[in-house]
Amino acid sequence: MTIIQWYPGHMAKAKRQMQEDMRIVDMSLVVLDARIPASSYNPDFEWILAKKPVIMVLNKRDLADERQTAQWLAEFRRRGLGAVALNAQQAKGRQELMQQIMLTAEPLFQELEARGRRRRPVRVMVAGSPNTGKSTLINTLIAKSASKTGNKPGVTRGKQWVRVGDWVELLDTPGVLWPKFEQHSVAFRLAATGAISPTVYDNYQVSLELIDWLVNNACPQLCERYKLDAAALVGLSPEEVLHLIGRSRGLLSAGGLVREDETARLLLAEFRNGRIGRFTLDKLL
Repeated sequence: MTIIQWYPGHMAKAKRQMQEDMRIVDMSLVVLDARIPASSYNPDFEWILAKKPVIMVLNKRDLADERQTAQWLAEFRRRGLGAVALNAQQAKGRQELMQQIMLTAEPLFQELEARGRRRRPVRVMVAGSPNTGKSTLINTLIAKSASKTGNKPGVTRGKQWVRVGDWVELLDTPGVLWPKFEQHSVAFRLAATGAISPTVYDNYQVSLELIDWLVNNACPQLCERYKLDAAALVGLSPEEVLHLIGRSRGLLSAGGLVREDETARLLLAEFRNGRIGRFTLDKLL
């Protein structure tokens, strides 16, 4: 698979707007996909968000390996960052995140009081790559659908402020990628988890790379899901394994040939929704 690149014009504009908005916010939440904490982190955030406190939010924890998520949280905290894992869809981790926001805001409150000023709501920018669940996170925090959401990368386009209780104001921002993916592995992981528009990659090629990863890292789960014999997979190419999956699911043409594209789409969909298992593609150890 060739290196995938996807950087629509609105992302460049959104990045410029984020730079301007940093002057009026107090901190940032960087929403990451817990399955790919490193690959879903926009390296441009290093300088865009650098002057204010940052909390790393590992969303979709229900789809990621629990042990790896714990290791990533520990690593971010070791770097001096706030870090919380949650499942925004089911509001699991919401209270912990709110506590982390208020803990991070405490120095701001103390500074205001030292200057003889009243405490005010803390202003928080919500940033992240496409399809990491930023808008769903905001809706979870405010417990109602006040922010536009969608399951396609790049749904949120404009600036949106929402209030959470009495003390937090959230600024939703569009998902922002970076102009060039330097590493092939990053492009693959973004594509496999659905962070990139499907118009810029080939489902079949991505599915073959995913099969290769699953055979080498999660063969028991792959075999259980598609009723395959692990011993029979030894020495097979990803293409051959894809055909076994297609046959297992009855995705055959009139002539008995496997419908490859349909099988590829099935595999990717079931990987993304956790039906094959809980996996973390970016591993620390």
